[in-house]
Amino acid sequence: MYFYDSNHKTMIPEDIIQSFDGSLKNYSKDRPLFHEGELADFYYQIKTGRVKMFNLTEDGKEFVQGFFKAGDSFGEPPLFGAFKYPATAMVLEASKIYVLPKASFFKLLKKHPDIHLKFTKLICKRMIYKAKIIREVSIYPPEHRILTLLHHLKGNSKTDSSFEVPLTRQQISELTGMRVETVIRAIKKL
Repeated sequence: MYFYDSNHKTMIPEDIIQSFDGSLKNYSKDRPLFHEGELADFYYQIKTGRVKMFNLTEDGKEFVQGFFKAGDSFGEPPLFGAFKYPATAMVLEASKIYVLPKASFFKLLKKHPDIHLKFTKLICKRMIYKAKIIREVSIYPPEHRILTLLHHLKGNSKTDSSFEVPLTRQQISELTGMRVETVIRAIKKL
């Protein structure tokens, strides 16, 4: 589940990744790819499978930053900004993921300005999403938080007709920072 642009194509074509020393690696379910606070040394792009990025609260509860699927990339801002990962990335199912060293990633972007522009647009969309969620989590009641998330998803789906919500109550809980029980009660009110 990708929350920034559900209709995008693969960020970097596979042949280009491979031509810049990217390797396709197999990862098993529940394997962390990186942890919050580690230095960013690689670009990641999913060929098959799913990944979740999250933070843990002091009481051990997960706050999910996003879910990523085949064709998605993740964890790029720390590469651009030369800072540590702000979240942990965990493989949700057996996955094949392209891994590209940071130096090779920057060489690729210099040679392919069209791909660099795609990343600029993607990062802007992620910033808008995070700004919306921060506002929602800090000041609005549960029903409003859920509706904002659902409106965001529908807006990215590019459909005007009915929209099937591709999330479980648990995933809505993780994305809004609420308990599952609160999500269930709020959805019943809606």
